[in-house]
Amino acid sequence: MLRLAGALQARGFKPIVAVPDFIHRSYRDHRVIVEPIPSGFRDDDPKDFFSIDASMEKIMPANLERILLDCGGGLACVVVDLLASWAIDVAARCGVPVAGFWPAMFATYRLFSAIPELMLNGFISECGKPIHHDQHQDDYKDEQDMLMISNQARLSTKELPWLVGEASAQKSRFAFWLRVINRSKSLPWILINSFPKEDDILTLLSTHHHPQIIHLAPVLLAMDTKRRNKREDEDDDDDESSCIEWLKKQEPCTVIYISFGTWVGPIGEEKITELAMALEETKRPFLWVLKEEQQWRAGLPEGYLERVAGKGKVVAWAPQEEVLKSEAVGCYITHCGWNSTMEAIRHEKRLLCYPISGDQFVNCSYIVGVWGIGIKLEGLERGVVLDGVERIMGGREGEMVKKRVGEMKVRAMGDEGICGAAANLQSFVQAVRRGKFG
Repeated sequence: MLRLAGALQARGFKPIVAVPDFIHRSYRDHRVIVEPIPSGFRDDDPKDFFSIDASMEKIMPANLERILLDCGGGLACVVVDLLASWAIDVAARCGVPVAGFWPAMFATYRLFSAIPELMLNGFISECGKPIHHDQHQDDYKDEQDMLMISNQARLSTKELPWLVGEASAQKSRFAFWLRVINRSKSLPWILINSFPKEDDILTLLSTHHHPQIIHLAPVLLAMDTKRRNKREDEDDDDDESSCIEWLKKQEPCTVIYISFGTWVGPIGEEKITELAMALEETKRPFLWVLKEEQQWRAGLPEGYLERVAGKGKVVAWAPQEEVLKSEAVGCYITHCGWNSTMEAIRHEKRLLCYPISGDQFVNCSYIVGVWGIGIKLEGLERGVVLDGVERIMGGREGEMVKKRVGEMKVRAMGDEGICGAAANLQSFVQAVRRGKFG
């Protein structure tokens, strides 16, 4: 969103990025104004999906409305992250034109938009639960329980993005997405953080889709924005220089980089143990981003940090763009978050994929099945990780993946992609200036 604001600022607008106050506190050094939306949370209140959703529905709307009204008649447009779909109604009440912003890949937008169709065709119930076509099979691994996102991308109904947590949690998440779909129907424009040739089949479909879809990722990636994902009491410069200086001492294409993003919860003590032992056994240098909280580090074997010191580096935070830019990094073990995926493509890094929840399974399906720029880890057991590392870092398979990543970068972020995304953004800008949406 900050990158989108920067791109609009470069085209003559004066963007204000409004985010919940508890997120606002973790950002600094902006080239655009970032305004906090009061959320009702105290500093020590737990902030999970459900409490944030409740705040977005009950507390934030009135506070955002005050922010918009304070801007007077100077607002040209409100661009709403669709995960904050409640803001669509707020902007409409204030009489301001609204466009949507989808921060993930286009395929996931298509999947969520297809929920009514999935229910109609009997793939899911009205609560979002997969419907077993073979009542005698608990595992339901048959072809009929696979969704074809495109002619190459396949997704098990067990991997639908809202199937996170217990049954009651899944039902609440599904209700959340139904609200997003219903509220976004009225939008004339949706700006997608993806590239025009993400999937040729889906791009073709998008030309017949209302609202108007425009892909912007190549332009957004070109915007230089510093993002804070750390505690305020940590020192950016020390952490950044520590990682980068360490990487400079490593040989090209030798380092394994491991990060599961900022919003994914702990993966479990046993998995941490297995992954730790596998990384040590590879005998390769590695940079592992592992949060300092007890629930994340509980699985580390006794004396592990001291044992791997020098060969391996474990940090609570790393400047990911700078890390992926380093020639020393040979592969990236990732949860397949969309921003991480795009950054890896931009810097031509091979991927070992371990999706954990949400849209990560869709992203993984494209990374592995459509684009061929990564290998999926079917678990984090020591042998599985060791095998994956050897396959991706050496031999013919690894070289083929490396070649395809380079081709993917050209496809996603080459001159054609950048020109197309810039033209898309310019069309949107002109529509905003003319006050003509749709």
